Amino acid sequence: MTEKPKSDAADYSKTLYLPQTDFPMRAGLPQREPEILARWNEIDLYKQVRETAKSRPKFVLHDGPPYANGNIHIGHALNKILKDVVTKSQQMLGHDSNYVPGWDCHGLPIEWKIEEEYRSKGKNKDAVPIVEFRRECRAFAQKWIDIQREEFKRLGVIGDWAHPYTTMSYFAEAQIARELMKFAANGTLYRGSKPVMWSVVEKTALAEAEVEYEDYTSDTVWVKFPVAAAFGRLANASVVIWTTTPWTLPGNRAISFSPKISYGLYKVTDAPADNWAKTGDLLILADKLAEEVFKQARVTAFEKVSDVSADILDAVECVHPLKGLDGGYEFTVPLLAGDHVTDDTGTGFVHTAPGHGREDFDIWTANARELDARGINVTIPYTVDANGALTEQAPGFTGKRVINDKGEKGDANESVIKALVERGMLLARGRLKHQYPHSWRSKKPVIFRNTPQWFIAMDKDIAVAGKPKSGDTLRARALQAISVTRWVPEQGQNRITGMISGRPDWVVSRQRAWGVPITVFVREKGDGSAEILQDEVVNKRIADAFEQEGADAWYAEGARARFLGSRANEEWKKVDDILDVWFDSGSTHAFVLEDPVHFPGLAGIKRKIDGGQDTVMYLEGSDQHRGWFHSSLLESCGTRGRAPYDVVLTHGFTLDEHGRKMSKSLGNTVEPQRVIKDSGADILRLWVCATDYADDQRIGPEILKNTIETYKKLRNTIRWMLGSLAHFRDEDRIKVDDMPELERLILHRLSEVDEVVRQAYADFDYKTVVATLAAFMNTELSAFYFDVRKDTLYCDPPSSVTRKSALTVIDYLFRAIVTWLAPILSFTTEESWMSRYGQSAGSVHLELFQHVLAAWRNDALAAKWDTIRDVRRVVTGALEIERAAKRIGSSLEASPLVYVSDKATFATLFDVNLAEVCITSNAMVTNEDAPAGAFTLNDVPGVAVVVEKAVGTKCARSWKILPTVGDDPEYPDVTPRDAQALRERKALGIA
Repeated sequence: MTEKPKSDAADYSKTLYLPQTDFPMRAGLPQREPEILARWNEIDLYKQVRETAKSRPKFVLHDGPPYANGNIHIGHALNKILKDVVTKSQQMLGHDSNYVPGWDCHGLPIEWKIEEEYRSKGKNKDAVPIVEFRRECRAFAQKWIDIQREEFKRLGVIGDWAHPYTTMSYFAEAQIARELMKFAANGTLYRGSKPVMWSVVEKTALAEAEVEYEDYTSDTVWVKFPVAAAFGRLANASVVIWTTTPWTLPGNRAISFSPKISYGLYKVTDAPADNWAKTGDLLILADKLAEEVFKQARVTAFEKVSDVSADILDAVECVHPLKGLDGGYEFTVPLLAGDHVTDDTGTGFVHTAPGHGREDFDIWTANARELDARGINVTIPYTVDANGALTEQAPGFTGKRVINDKGEKGDANESVIKALVERGMLLARGRLKHQYPHSWRSKKPVIFRNTPQWFIAMDKDIAVAGKPKSGDTLRARALQAISVTRWVPEQGQNRITGMISGRPDWVVSRQRAWGVPITVFVREKGDGSAEILQDEVVNKRIADAFEQEGADAWYAEGARARFLGSRANEEWKKVDDILDVWFDSGSTHAFVLEDPVHFPGLAGIKRKIDGGQDTVMYLEGSDQHRGWFHSSLLESCGTRGRAPYDVVLTHGFTLDEHGRKMSKSLGNTVEPQRVIKDSGADILRLWVCATDYADDQRIGPEILKNTIETYKKLRNTIRWMLGSLAHFRDEDRIKVDDMPELERLILHRLSEVDEVVRQAYADFDYKTVVATLAAFMNTELSAFYFDVRKDTLYCDPPSSVTRKSALTVIDYLFRAIVTWLAPILSFTTEESWMSRYGQSAGSVHLELFQHVLAAWRNDALAAKWDTIRDVRRVVTGALEIERAAKRIGSSLEASPLVYVSDKATFATLFDVNLAEVCITSNAMVTNEDAPAGAFTLNDVPGVAVVVEKAVGTKCARSWKILPTVGDDPEYPDVTPRDAQALRERKALGIA
């Protein structure tokens, strides 16, 4: 290699167009994000977004209200970030996507907090006027709204935080009352007596959505019900039932059986002398279960006497096993056919206490007319009070507790079992660990008890203009609405359909103080039911008062006379129960989406169901199929005949990285506040969008570590583009048709990615957005295109069309990528946008996704470059072997010789600068046979590579090794290309 004289240039690195940017490699998100939030507040970004989008079709994500009673947790963060990504992406897809945050404020948890404060101060809640107590609940809720609002804003969520909705605002409470009055007017609201789930600890009825099923150990008993003497060969027999709730036996009024089950009369032929089951006992059991029952009863021998047909059972009447106890239980216990009876467990007979179970109630009431005709009293007893104590209607057990005030098992079970033993009616007993309903607040077991409650009927014909329409029921309306709603993921439709199909009437009353009251007046009727006052003047008086004073007006002194007005002298009683909070949140659509006074940004929504172009979405966790989605559906269908939403999206729950439920006791919780403090909100946002949110997702230190690595790669790609674009002037922009093939290839790929990303955003598939962009930025750009073009970008002359083309393409890439990422990395993209365009450029969140031309698509060119890149992979593999063997250092020290036997591949490479593509100083392609030992890849047949050392002198500026170095006498230590660059720079005065 011949050395040539060097020029006088002191430092060629200063003549290179190296990336220049103030966008730091280290993100410093915990410090930088609050500065960006302050800027958004200063420029009133929310208002600017609204102004920018005001003429577009609306896409409204109606906020499912979180509960205002504590700091946010990781589940809140997931939920709110998802909502923000939906809102921002729909905005950038071309909608007016206005987000109004909201809060649930009424209900038991807040009451509990105030009661705890009272107890700590020695105060008695019952001695405090209810209006004063409610004021304290309101203040408590407002305190946590303010705290949560700042925590949600810190996540980067853009919305109308200055004007959120709350269920405790006066106008909201007024509208909730109006919505209830609509159910009263259409005839579906009624007061009934049904068994409901009751929390002894919380002293209130609970809805299905307020319970969770946990392990619980129940006492189990097998009990004999003697057949009445008149039934021939069954006269001395007993029907045997099995139950996990012995305390409900005082409420037993019937036994259910199934005509589909085979039954038999069985005789005990041998049993221990001290056994409850005695030799000679005659027992009626399901054939399939008889052996197991006798095993539990410690019977050593038995025989089947005969079959017992369903016709016989239908006529059988039994004696209550507690007959004679304190003069009670003297009534007849009939047998009733029921579809709910199975022979999977138990005895094939179901103890039926209509005051303690939905199916028990249903079968009892369905047979009430026939039973009454037989002289059987069909009155359902109230055997358990609000404190979980048995009442006087359970003779012999009055005062015995089923559950005590602490939620622990009381003495009722043992008392009933003892009484059964004394009467010789107990066959066996045991214990069973099973899933049992618990209150999701107190975490204590609930009981089923018959209480007067307010219900909305699911199957009663709804009155429209005073006239019921046959078949137009709340259930029918809800099922129809489900069928025309888009569910994401699709299985959500099946889940809520099943829930609506089988659900009982909606219990809407609660026996508490903090909530919207059931604003009706009633008059007792002789049959125990209640007539609801239907008076529009009274209703308007109530709603107007609530608008001005809030729902406290219902509890103020003189409220009855005030609202009834001239009707105060009539026998109307004011109802003081409050509404289930699910009715509150289920009504939010009525005072958020339909109130242009309080929420003018949402005014004029015309949904597609009405022939418009606007869309309303609900988004919550999958548990809300039985919660907010459910109550909102029923409320809207009952009052408007349709669902309040067009799209429903659900996400799973957040577990630790080992798949366990998070628990403070386990020490495996991940607090969003800590993640933000340590790493920044954009890391949380990226984690949310990279996961499959439709399923349960996991988070923990290792998962966050991987998320941070992904973030760093994305950030560094953005940073490199920003640095390169520091040298780009708009007047240097090159038309696409004039660009080299490589640039047109990248624009083709940009067009392909655009299609995938837009569709993924439209489908709310954010993991695909992240995966697609990460692969594109890391593999297509950083590891290929940018790597190939660095020499051109850094070293080419200012006049170079290739260099200008590359910069033009990078400008297109930057705008597309940063806007695509904006809904996800809201802070980082805003920072990069300001770095590129300056503080006066507004915000990336005011932009639409960049318009990528479909005309850039060129499948033929892409196919050609797939071949070129396959060849490049073979070359790269050969270079890696040479580098590992230390025969070369940089790839610029190599000059690969590429042997191509495939004619089509050889023709493809004919006009390609392979050295440029492979980042070597030179490269040669030949169709000669490859020598033995040439490097190959199995998946690229017909291509082999031999790496030779590059020939020539190393360019002092570009470091390429070429024989042409020194050909330009003015710059003897660089290539002619670099000499031209230096000459042009000198002419421009930037040498």
